[in-house]
Amino acid sequence: MAISISVVVLLLILAVVFLRNGALKPTHAVVCVLLGFYLSTTSMAPTIQNGLTATADIVSSLRP
Repeated sequence: MAISISVVVLLLILAVVFLRNGALKPTHAVVCVLLGFYLSTTSMAPTIQNGLTATADIVSSLRP
């Protein structure tokens, strides 16, 4: 649960930065949000979740 919340916060921060810089139009942001909602109801959702979890595990195991 902590991984998904942190990913959501990171994506929200990136979206706000892109919106403020003009790199992302509000309509594009709406399309991205709708795409996320539709992807969460497909059969790809577990695969995406597993990929994000594996990536988070790899990043957390790195030592500088």
